[in-house]
Amino acid sequence: MKTLKIIKIGGHIIDSPKLLTEFLEQYAQLAAPKILIHGGGKTASTLAENLGIPVKMDQGRRITDEEMLKVTTMVYAGLLNKHIVATLQGAQCNAIGLTGADANCIEAQKRPVTDIDYGFAGDITKVNTQLILSLLEQQLSPVFCAVTHDKNGQLLNTNADTVAAAIASSLSAEFDVMLYYCFEKKGVLKDLHDEGSLLETLCLDDFTSLQQEGIIASGMIPKLHNCFEALTHGVTAVKIGIPAMLFSNIPHTTVQL
Repeated sequence: MKTLKIIKIGGHIIDSPKLLTEFLEQYAQLAAPKILIHGGGKTASTLAENLGIPVKMDQGRRITDEEMLKVTTMVYAGLLNKHIVATLQGAQCNAIGLTGADANCIEAQKRPVTDIDYGFAGDITKVNTQLILSLLEQQLSPVFCAVTHDKNGQLLNTNADTVAAAIASSLSAEFDVMLYYCFEKKGVLKDLHDEGSLLETLCLDDFTSLQQEGIIASGMIPKLHNCFEALTHGVTAVKIGIPAMLFSNIPHTTVQL
């Protein structure tokens, strides 16, 4: 079975023009098929603050009211997505930028209100696997941002880690899917300030214990939930670390069930 690399890029790499360009130039050299998913939370937060729009987060997840949805759509689907696609085209990688609404790639539903109202946050209900396969067959490299839709005209802000896991899961019957979560850290650290505290492997039981101890917290919690979800749905391997792990054998975190 052919290998498909699905890479989610986020963190300070998205915020740094230099680091992002370096990554994209390397990504362009990776053999196809490949898919890129990007976040952009800090850029959206900065713009929102400049516009006087409050930024609200809970356990690493953004609370998206109507005004914040406008900001995230402008940043994720517009500024960042098209900048990434243009840079990849300049590096001879034939990329196509997409939201979940484009060609009905990813459907979602507005997250139900429980203890917390996440606003216009979307929980994925369906991935259009055949459409994505057709893009790959045309030698295109899809670039997905963290915007989905409910098929009733409503755009929704959806966690980019979740988008990556859902796409990876949907394609696991067609490929050996390697899912990579790339950011500025070497992987999952027991101490955020100590790169030497890297956990080179992390299983579900260890994650549960470390979360209860408060060692794994904030945005790493939903990221790891998505890692385990992907593995449960047939993804071959899930790895977390700096982008260099894609191109060389350097330490990173391998997530296991």
